[in-house]
Amino acid sequence: MATNLALDDKLIEEARQLGGQRTKKDVVTQALQEYVQRRKQLKLLECFGAVEYDDDYDYKTQRSVARTSAPV
Repeated sequence: MATNLALDDKLIEEARQLGGQRTKKDVVTQALQEYVQRRKQLKLLECFGAVEYDDDYDYKTQRSVARTSAPV
């Protein structure tokens, strides 16, 4: 989708050099990907401490149960 944006040329050029991109489009695409990734990370961090778990849960026992009952 074609979009016209008024961007700071100095900032774009600095980002292009730092990131090694060849075009302004590549710079903007990379910046948007990093922005989305960072926002997803922040949302994930909000979950820490919100999940309850059973202290007595033994994952090794569950693995052996799953292996013995799995069809061959």
